[in-house]
Amino acid sequence: MSDLPKRVTINEDGPREGIQIEKTRVPTADKIALIDALSQTGLAEIQTVSFVSPKKVPQWNDAEDVVAGLTLRPGVRYTSLYLNARGLDRAIATGRLSIEGGISLSASSAFLSRNMDMTPERQRETRREMIALFKANNVPITKGSVNAAFGCNFQGDIPLDQLLATLEDVFALAAEADVTLETIGLSDTMGWATPGQVTRTVGTIRERYPNQSLSLHLHDTRGMAIANAQAGLEMGVSDFDTSVGGLGGCPFAAHKGAAGNLCTEDFVFLCEEAGIETGIDFNALIEASVLAERIVGHPLPGSVRKGGSLHTIRAGLGQ
Repeated sequence: MSDLPKRVTINEDGPREGIQIEKTRVPTADKIALIDALSQTGLAEIQTVSFVSPKKVPQWNDAEDVVAGLTLRPGVRYTSLYLNARGLDRAIATGRLSIEGGISLSASSAFLSRNMDMTPERQRETRREMIALFKANNVPITKGSVNAAFGCNFQGDIPLDQLLATLEDVFALAAEADVTLETIGLSDTMGWATPGQVTRTVGTIRERYPNQSLSLHLHDTRGMAIANAQAGLEMGVSDFDTSVGGLGGCPFAAHKGAAGNLCTEDFVFLCEEAGIETGIDFNALIEASVLAERIVGHPLPGSVRKGGSLHTIRAGLGQ
């Protein structure tokens, strides 16, 4: 049975996750322009930059400059990525970002080894260290997440039991810290999810944790992101990470030519055609997508930007 939500929350990841994978240097001013354009679309949350090692992610060696140059719009939460104490300190020091903590684990030990060079045991220890840092800095811990939740290029399919065990580890860490997680995110890091798998996975988690809010982070590596989003919507998921124009992809996924993330404007179109409220100004979002494509200097995979909104076409036909 379908359980469509009345409204969805869209967390825009395009600037941070999309730009980090670009091989050609994106100027600081262009990054600022894109984030400022997105902030005028009605998006409630934009992940702006990564406070990570410039050696590993050189596109974000100007993270502080980008944040300093933003025109902050009331009602918009500007967030960032930080993976360790140094990154957290840098984010807090800007004085301009929404700082929230999270507990994230990988369902794939092989991906964890390739991505972060650590074992699952060591990852749990580093999460305890980060939790302590969050508490020391009065940063609320609000979200848990599981990466490589549906499959992994290095390990293959992730059995549902393995995903559930990882999720239980996330909850165990939260319990140790005496915190309640508002949302649990499932990340299809390397694009292994299919609609049926999303339906089964979300359904099982909802049965086991009926009061737990879920979010989905979907990659379009195999062209399934929008279909997987539809499956998530039908299971009542109302919180999604998206990326303007379909920017992005995982730099550690070892999938040559992989597409990016669930495209923001395509997802907004899907929701609005289904009668689901998004709070997004569609025309402003399309303008931001056009800007994103110009900034990166190559075609982006989003479809609605090229095909047009049916609302606009209908209006032109007098319908």
